Amino acid sequence: MSAGSLLSALAALDDQTALPLIIDTLGAAVRHDQWSITCSALKALAAFGPAAAPALPAIRSLTTASDAHVRHAAVGALWAVSGDQEEVMPLLHDLLGSSVFFWKTLAADVLGEIGPPATAGLPRLRELLTDNYEWVRVHGAAALWEIGGEAEARVVLDTLLQAWGQNPATANHVVACLDRMGPAAAPALPRLRSELTHPRRGGRFASIDNDEELQRISRAIVERLA
Repeated sequence: MSAGSLLSALAALDDQTALPLIIDTLGAAVRHDQWSITCSALKALAAFGPAAAPALPAIRSLTTASDAHVRHAAVGALWAVSGDQEEVMPLLHDLLGSSVFFWKTLAADVLGEIGPPATAGLPRLRELLTDNYEWVRVHGAAALWEIGGEAEARVVLDTLLQAWGQNPATANHVVACLDRMGPAAAPALPRLRSELTHPRRGGRFASIDNDEELQRISRAIVERLA
């Protein structure tokens, strides 16, 4: 079993007595340039949320790391552990303007979690809706809804449905956002009904779990809005 798997298991067990060990592992991984383990430790700390506050100095030091994956994990962990909007917003702004797609999707997700107070990020999020990569557009649209609400409904819907048509693997993310949109998602009913008629597995990776989740949420939206 890899160190990454062990760290994931410790996070899943949610036992705070494991935090000192995870923090020590993070430090050792950084010292030895073990960036994969560094990312796993950061993700484990993020799972503990504010309880992992003793790790904040180490997390902050990695938010400007040269390794793209480490920086991605560190910014996500910083928000999960500190919840400090003023501290994280400049970092998110930088990530939104990067050329690394998973930096942009992470920044969009965190801005969506912050919600309406993150209105300063709206111009950059709107720029994501024209990105060449459909996954970036989906994450950007979802964040745009969480922050801008009804005023952004039309462009959010258009972006989500176009991305879903281009790449069926985005279906779970798209439908989850449609579910949060409530009545504003009504124009998507034909697409949702069509999805429910498909005999094949759908959703990300065409896995059974993702397909069942996709069908469950799609049915719930149709029943609620029809």
